[in-house]
Amino acid sequence: MKKIITTEKKPIILWLDDIEPGAFAQVQNLANLPFIFKHVAVMPDAHLGYGMPIGGVMASPDMVIPNAVGVDIGCGMCAVKTSLTAIATDRLRKVIGEIRRSVPVGFKHHQRPQNPALMPKPVGYSLKDLPVISREFENALTQLGTLGGGNHFIEIQKGNDGFIWIMIHSGSRNIGFKVANYYNRLAIDLNRRWGSKIPKQWQLAFLPIDSEPGRKYISEMHYCIDFAYANRKLMMERVKAALLMYAAPVSFDPLINIAHNYAVMESHFNKNVMVHRKGATRAQDGEIGIIPGSQGTPSYIVRGKGNPKSFSSCSHGAGRRMGRKQAQRQLDLEQEQKRLDDQGILHSIRSRRDLDEAAGAYKDIDKVIDSQLDLVEVLVELKPLAVIKG
Repeated sequence: MKKIITTEKKPIILWLDDIEPGAFAQVQNLANLPFIFKHVAVMPDAHLGYGMPIGGVMASPDMVIPNAVGVDIGCGMCAVKTSLTAIATDRLRKVIGEIRRSVPVGFKHHQRPQNPALMPKPVGYSLKDLPVISREFENALTQLGTLGGGNHFIEIQKGNDGFIWIMIHSGSRNIGFKVANYYNRLAIDLNRRWGSKIPKQWQLAFLPIDSEPGRKYISEMHYCIDFAYANRKLMMERVKAALLMYAAPVSFDPLINIAHNYAVMESHFNKNVMVHRKGATRAQDGEIGIIPGSQGTPSYIVRGKGNPKSFSSCSHGAGRRMGRKQAQRQLDLEQEQKRLDDQGILHSIRSRRDLDEAAGAYKDIDKVIDSQLDLVEVLVELKPLAVIKG
């Protein structure tokens, strides 16, 4: 923990020394909500988002805020340790080629629907009673097992434990986006009708969790969390198959999976509250988690310490230090490529357009980790060998 700010209605606890003004204004808005519980926690990777900054954690006993979850509901990480201790570059290139053939990236989907048995089951409602996922179900079948774009990635990594690892970062694709937008618009309309005094420009429209709209949002949100998990699991199976094709014999440890965009009821400070983690990872005492770096920098397998001040949370990654357009304008393409080439990484920086995901666009992951050693213990450091991005 770096500092506590007490100038707002509720305290703000920060795990970073400096935060951009726009993101801090969003944190102040959160701290002045009438239904906020205890305080707002801000992780060391925090940066500007919609309504609530990425890297923010807040809780409420009776409200849920769609924009405090975000549009990529259930986005998260999974990782698998393999029995391999090395892989030759020529074989790694073949593995990457096979992954690209079996896992669509960017805006691409599968040409044919995937197995419906892999889709999650709704909780609390039947599928037909949930307006968004019932409408998007068929489309989602072609998105299952697809990576998406932006900061989503598949990496083959070498751990300081001596083993090769697989790591995947992806979310709920278009179905999560549609659920988020539908319920945020509904919350805006209902807040207007209720005469809410929370300024519209804060982008923090809310739904009572005991209302029908609130219950349906929570059900559809958790469906998207489960869909994102199913999406990562299917991609992981196809990455494993690629390794078996070109690097056999190889065995695999159980999957580690975490989400970092969601809201869920948990007990904190002896009260049941809806904890919103937007670009933040749960880090309960003893819980194994994943904190990825940027393209070309290490990622970490960590164990949570259950720090109550963070609502048992930690960062979800390094966090951006510059926007996408800014990175494309300001970063040096040759320098960013050399940074990766010098490490022998098979990477995805091909043109200036790709600089939005270059390492230079992100904060220093080692500083981010050092800022939260009261939240997590580092177990394994993983350095990238090959990176696939959308």
